[in-house]
Amino acid sequence: MSDTIILNPTITEAIILAGGLGTRLQSVIYDIPKCLAPVNGIPFLDYVLKYGHSQGINRFVISVGHLREKIYAFVESQHYPFEIDYCVEEEPLGTGGGIKKSLSHCLTSHVLVLNGDTMFHYDLSIVILSDCTVFLKPMHDFDRYGSVEVDDNNRIISFREKQAIEFGLINTGAYIIERKHIADLPLNDKFSFEKDYLESFLKTLHFKGIAIDAYFIDIGIPADYERVQSEL
Repeated sequence: MSDTIILNPTITEAIILAGGLGTRLQSVIYDIPKCLAPVNGIPFLDYVLKYGHSQGINRFVISVGHLREKIYAFVESQHYPFEIDYCVEEEPLGTGGGIKKSLSHCLTSHVLVLNGDTMFHYDLSIVILSDCTVFLKPMHDFDRYGSVEVDDNNRIISFREKQAIEFGLINTGAYIIERKHIADLPLNDKFSFEKDYLESFLKTLHFKGIAIDAYFIDIGIPADYERVQSEL
């Protein structure tokens, strides 16, 4: 597809991936889903939902699996001014499978995709629509994340494996994708969005990157979960 730059786009729907087992954080949060890990007494999911709503999202589809009843109970206890639907993963489908199945619950043409254990202050006021748009963050001195390289036109030209890097762009796990686009590709019901989609189709599809130097944290490991208590 040709690239389209949209000012103040009407992206009003988001998928939140919350179906993972959260094994790395279980020693800290025990028997609750990772997205409900308390941050200053408030479930992390609440921060993700409210930031999305502040950006204009008024409908969320939460991809749920393990311990999903606790997510249902939390959401039902709130009085959010936006709609929430659920997509159930009876077995883990991977990031790609979770997105693909959740898209069948979506209503709009372009959908924001987020991770339930990650907070990134993305900006939906200016969006470049392509086959997939990836929100990137500039970062110094990191080895926990792979890096992403873009050209002068913001097209993604490479995804690099995790290694020690002095400065680069990381994939924040926040995407804007066209709802019908994924359904038309030869993808299994269970797959990795990063490996089987982004990396596999890099040469044949158009992926754009938007770099924003904004707040980012992934609470998937205990050290960052401890850090977020003083940051949010």
